[in-house]
Amino acid sequence: MSVTNRPRPGPSAASTADTAPKPAAARHVAIIMDGNGRWAAARKLPRVAGHREGARAVRRTIEAAIGSGVGWLTLYAFSSENWRRPVTEILDLTGLLRQYLRSELEELKANGVRLRVIGDLQRFDPDIRRDLEAAEHATGGNARLNLTIALSYGSRDEIVAAARAIAEAAVAGALDPAALDEARFASFLATAGMPDPDLVIRTSGEQRLSNFLLWQAAYAEFVFLDVLWPDFGAEHFEAALGEYARRERRFGARPV
Repeated sequence: MSVTNRPRPGPSAASTADTAPKPAAARHVAIIMDGNGRWAAARKLPRVAGHREGARAVRRTIEAAIGSGVGWLTLYAFSSENWRRPVTEILDLTGLLRQYLRSELEELKANGVRLRVIGDLQRFDPDIRRDLEAAEHATGGNARLNLTIALSYGSRDEIVAAARAIAEAAVAGALDPAALDEARFASFLATAGMPDPDLVIRTSGEQRLSNFLLWQAAYAEFVFLDVLWPDFGAEHFEAALGEYARRERRFGARPV
């Protein structure tokens, strides 16, 4: 709902603005970063150039999230299916990941960003795993923004792994299957302890989840943008937050 500055009879415009309902704020924003390859192809550049520019968009997005007061930001950086890409591209991506971790860590610490990584990290080289663990440890005390990077992540794998862990706990007598509910199930997911996303953004014009946060996004709002990820900036982030604020979230309930 917008509030006009035009004076009206009765309460002043200022008092009306002060008492108007505040738009809903997204606590947790998740983004499917898509379009690096198409961005590079449109410019007749190698795909790695798109990934490199996409890393710059990550920095802009973190800054936008901090500026907007968003407390949780989750970025889908590398899916479990991405391992099927050509070896040369995977080497470029992992090389950029190494570079990002080493160049951005101090910036994350200075800005109060806590880094968390989810996904099957065993598929990465040992040095990358060490760098990820070190970055998580170094930023563990920060609370301004909780940044989660999904690497080698697939939501179906995550749910299967949770089901397997629950079965093992039940067999060991540590869990009563009759007592299992949604909250207990969610505690076995990689995102345990995190709020579910309020808003999921996908760039590049595609309109699908691509195996991202299938359980967690059950009641999320979705915004699909035609912008390619390397061109994503604060204005797009703010526009998506504005669209979210205009929506009525009912969680299955009928409107009053």
